[in-house]
Order: sequence, then structure tokens, then C-alpha cells
Amino acid sequence: CASSFQLKQWYQRRVRGAGRGFTLDELKAAGINKKQARSIGIAVDHRRKNRSQEGLQANVLRLKEYRSRLILFPRKASAPKKGDSTQAEIDVATQLTGPLLPIKQVLSDTTARVISDDEKKQSAFQTMRMYRANAKLVGMREKRAKEAAEDDGLGVKGKKKK
Repeated sequence: CASSFQLKQWYQRRVRGAGRGFTLDELKAAGINKKQARSIGIAVDHRRKNRSQEGLQANVLRLKEYRSRLILFPRKASAPKKGDSTQAEIDVATQLTGPLLPIKQVLSDTTARVISDDEKKQSAFQTMRMYRANAKLVGMREKRAKEAAEDDGLGVKGKKKK
């Protein structure tokens, strides 16, 4: 059973795709208000966080491209507002179907290589075990070193008073 923390990490690492919204930082960088984004068909997800600058920039570019292609019809034809499209753009507008801006997954170029003898000799389990033990015992080791320095190197431990 996965814990809620693991599910949160899994959710955060997903590429912005169908069913998930853009982060508030991405919208701010693209110059789009959160309320306006929802009104023009952009999904907003306040739970997502940007883990990398590259992902943020890629999504900001997608938002700007979407915004440039978007044709906003005025609510009142007689009184168009600031962000609305011109009459010429409205006349040539067509309804699009299917994915508007598909996500282009960037695959990293990884090549297979031969495992070296040094890598074969090392045990990942033993290495991780040593790191965990060192992290766990760091406080106790500092305490012992401090006590040894106070005892002037005699190595005699003081008795506890009752």
C-alpha cells in the first residue's frame, strides 16, 4: 500500500498532461491570471510544484503558444474588450478538434555499456546500509568525541550520579 507521501511525490513528478493543470508559477510567468486561465480553457492545478527550471520554461512556452493561437470572441459584438480578437480574426476562426498542443516527450539518450570489475565488486546494499548507519549514529559519535575531549584524552567515563 502506498503512503500519501509517496503518492504526492508521484503526482508532483508527472509531466503536465491531460487531466492535470498548469502551476500558478507557470501561469504567472506566462502573464495569465488564474481566473482568466480557467475562463479560456486552461487547466489550473494549485497542488503541483515546479521541480526544475527547464520544466517551468517548457510549460510557459506552451502557454504562450496557446495564448497566441487563441481567438477570443467578445461577449458583446458591439463592445469588444481589451483582450478580445479583432473582427478579421473572428471571421477566419474555425473549430479545432483533437489535441490542441500535444506534449512532446523528450527522451534522454542513454546507451548501454559494460559493467566494470569495480562496479561488480561493490554491493549497493552494503553501501546504502553504511550510509544509513552513519546517518543514524552521527549524533552519538559527536557526543562521544565531545566527552573524550572533556576527559582530556584519559578515556575514563564519568559515573552517573544517583
